[in-house]
Amino acid sequence: MAANTLTYEQVMLQLRQQQYKPVYILYGDEPFYIDKVTDYIEDNVLDEAGKSFDQVVLYGRDLAEAGIAEAVMQARGFAMMGGYKVVIVREAQLIKKWQALEQYIAAPQPQSILVIACKGAAPKVSASPNVACMQSTALRDYQVAGWITHYIEDWNKQQAAQNKADRVTIDPKVTQILADNLGTNLQQIVLSLEKLVNGRPAGVNVIDATLVERNIGISKDYNGFELQEALINGDTLKANRIVRYFASSKDHPIQKELPLLFGFFANLMLYHYLPHKEDERAVAAALKINPFIVKNYARAARRFSAGKTFRIISYFRDTDARSKGIGTGSATELDLWKELIYKILH
Repeated sequence: MAANTLTYEQVMLQLRQQQYKPVYILYGDEPFYIDKVTDYIEDNVLDEAGKSFDQVVLYGRDLAEAGIAEAVMQARGFAMMGGYKVVIVREAQLIKKWQALEQYIAAPQPQSILVIACKGAAPKVSASPNVACMQSTALRDYQVAGWITHYIEDWNKQQAAQNKADRVTIDPKVTQILADNLGTNLQQIVLSLEKLVNGRPAGVNVIDATLVERNIGISKDYNGFELQEALINGDTLKANRIVRYFASSKDHPIQKELPLLFGFFANLMLYHYLPHKEDERAVAAALKINPFIVKNYARAARRFSAGKTFRIISYFRDTDARSKGIGTGSATELDLWKELIYKILH
């Protein structure tokens, strides 16, 4: 199957050009792109009249025991309206029997489109030119900021394609704040970005920290990015003000915020030993970070030597263990935060 694996962009380009494959197998641990492709096929291959007669949507929960045979039988049928027969199987990861799919792939109905949407592993079938496979892989933490930037660029391109004058830019600092707080669930990220883009006051074309706070609720002053800044600047007062806010807020549990801060210092350790630090793009690629924040690492390296950074990483490990109840004693979450900040800055 690997030889026929396409990216989301490749699949969508072929669909928009109406270059259809008899079978689509969409799989992976990130539902977002699986749903996007499935929805596009469901909404666009047939017109409304055709959908009534020649489009069938099945669900894996209904086929779980019987297997894929019913979907294959539907796909073998002829289109009543003379165009395509579209058969979509959602939640296909619940299906247990796949033998009929292998047989169908060998000799598919040329005017049918069979879509298998698996939110998980793909069914094991032989590679075939009749099949287009797309694996939808979950984002890694370090990829989120770049994905957000790409989303905004795409939104602007869509506006231009529709001859609309409205465009938006996003402050790189805000991109990083969003990346640190939204996690890696693409659906959640998109919902948040839609709130920001659609919730702008008239005439506002820059997504800044104030807009983020108003529309999403991420504080522009009390977040992981600002805590990093305070530590880089040696601002004890600001750092303690932020961690007091974290300790008092259900949205900032220590187990959520520690990994973000730990990741920064783990990368800082790598930064200390990188050659050619003057090349920001090379540094960004090596550390898998947004080029915007390379300067933060340069500043941090001046404050925290490699030896000090190594000790700070050990402080994080100790704090993480204590936050999970190992040797905590009577220390509160705020106590753990304050002790960690003190050790980092002294």
